[in-house]
Amino acid sequence: MQAARIDELYGQEKPVFSFEFFPPKDDDAAHRMMQTLDELGSMLEPDFVSVTYGAGGSTRGRTVGLVKRIQEELGLTAMAHATCVGHSSDELGVVLDRLYEGGIRNVLALRGDPPAGETVFRQAKGGFAHGSELVELVAQHGGFSVGGACYPESHPESVSAEADLKWTVHKVRSGARFLISQLFFDDAHYFRFVDRARSAGVEVPIVPGIMPITNVAQIERFTKMCGAGIPGELHERLTRYQDDPSVVMAIGIEHAIRQCRRLLEGGAPGIHFYTLNKSHATRSILAAIKGV
Repeated sequence: MQAARIDELYGQEKPVFSFEFFPPKDDDAAHRMMQTLDELGSMLEPDFVSVTYGAGGSTRGRTVGLVKRIQEELGLTAMAHATCVGHSSDELGVVLDRLYEGGIRNVLALRGDPPAGETVFRQAKGGFAHGSELVELVAQHGGFSVGGACYPESHPESVSAEADLKWTVHKVRSGARFLISQLFFDDAHYFRFVDRARSAGVEVPIVPGIMPITNVAQIERFTKMCGAGIPGELHERLTRYQDDPSVVMAIGIEHAIRQCRRLLEGGAPGIHFYTLNKSHATRSILAAIKGV
């Protein structure tokens, strides 16, 4: 199929809805994921699906293979993630060649997190230190719609919100045609960030990234890693029922539905769902938003 360019999708008047998955570890899990995506695709018709890239390139092969399968077998527009971790610029160029040859035209360019067991990002020999450098490489490669990440509550390694915004501006000037945000649970952070970015000259779509809460310990770990906060009232409710998974999921879904509706009413160009490879919560949220 001819892949849609994601930057052009955001130019339409209707909201763009997308799902993010991580590559499965084995063939059986890959088969289950394709079944899940087929069901989600036929039921909810996402505008595109993205596939993450393991730390240090640990899932590079599966990412490339999976985005091709999603596009060819399911007829869904697919976006591949690419990261700087563990790769030289030449190696990243080879990955881009493989993606392009496979019909993939959309790439989310990220610096990436340190590999498992490490806490500090290390620049690979001949590689890049910043996501903006990878954005520039993908943009110069030609033929791709390239996106970048942004951080409503600032990147955890940034010295200040002002410094973080400068890097966002630089990322856009390097070629990012759209930005997808880190997860957050307080809409005010997103709207303040958008206002600041627009004042700094950023005109590309800024897409909120939403992670449905399904497990208290898991979301506490994620927020600690990425520097996001959980509003006090929401955290208190989750903690109170943390031993009852069904109640936690109900609270998480309820919060995400209200959050998405406020974001769209406030002008967000769409919603990017961090699914954690679980379809129930995302399906329930998007069905409620779309009225399916």
